[in-house]
Amino acid sequence: MESNENPKTLQSAIQYFSDELRCIDAVARMRWMDGVIVCPHCEGKGAYWIKTQKRWKCRECREQFSVKVGTVFEDSPIPLSKWLPALWLLTNCKNGVSSWEIHRALGVTQKTAWFMLHRLRLAMGCPEPPKSGGPGCEFEVDETFVGAKAKNMHKSRKIRFQNLRNEVADWKAGALKTRYLNKTPVMGILDREQRKVRATVVPAIKRETLQAQILKAIERGSNIYTDEAVFYNNALSAHYVHEMVNHLQGYVNGHVHTNGLENFWSLLKRGLHGTYVAVEPFHLFRYLDEAMFRYNNRATRENPLNDSDRFLLALSQVAGKRITYKELTGKTEATTPEPF
Repeated sequence: MESNENPKTLQSAIQYFSDELRCIDAVARMRWMDGVIVCPHCEGKGAYWIKTQKRWKCRECREQFSVKVGTVFEDSPIPLSKWLPALWLLTNCKNGVSSWEIHRALGVTQKTAWFMLHRLRLAMGCPEPPKSGGPGCEFEVDETFVGAKAKNMHKSRKIRFQNLRNEVADWKAGALKTRYLNKTPVMGILDREQRKVRATVVPAIKRETLQAQILKAIERGSNIYTDEAVFYNNALSAHYVHEMVNHLQGYVNGHVHTNGLENFWSLLKRGLHGTYVAVEPFHLFRYLDEAMFRYNNRATRENPLNDSDRFLLALSQVAGKRITYKELTGKTEATTPEPF
């Protein structure tokens, strides 16, 4: 596909990708950008196209392969004419898209749509970026809790959590632990210069846990802005220029604030509560990958991306990733495919 042929809207994308050969061409061009088809079986470069079967055959190992092999689409009977509109929706809908909506829009079962979306989230995930920052660079650090609200819980579930809270001998000592007993802690770091966020599920909101995440992501000497949570007190000043804002007095103190991360948390929770409704902690990191992809590739004045750009970026990341239904549901351990 030439750049001037790329669809720019959802309507044009549905029309464009209604042709299976166009879908194959689109995936192939983003997967093998140099135009050389590489065999996923032997890594040979002497493959030729079999028109009647819509796949390639390697001249070296004589194996046949489709464009789906070695991608998140592998072993899926769903045609690419349904996969690609689903990817377009997931990358561009600000609050996400539910499996029920994909089920109604594309004519697949809800279970299939749920599996499709998780495979696409795997493609949207990026490797952990290297440490960034340094003297003069500014970062916001904050944490949040994701989970059901007590007022919306079933009575039996609410009673079960109340009983667990009562088991804590000193409630004040374990106030934070008991208050968020039914929630999953998430930590986020926003790079103000790159205007990108990295968020991760953490086992607990403790000083050691948060400090380890900060040291792994931010170069020493950087400026770090947090709220006045006790986890940050006297923990960062030895390695960073640490300033705090007291949310009881205000949310902004000059350049010291965490409003950028608060914006990301609001977008994340709007999708989790409004679109997905119920997300298991087991899968939360996948939804974080989805939210981070859209946030880090949003349109800005310096980088005016559009819907087509986000779609093509996600499509370029489908290769070398695969997850089966058993791995997704925890019935077997996930395996990493061999690179090719």
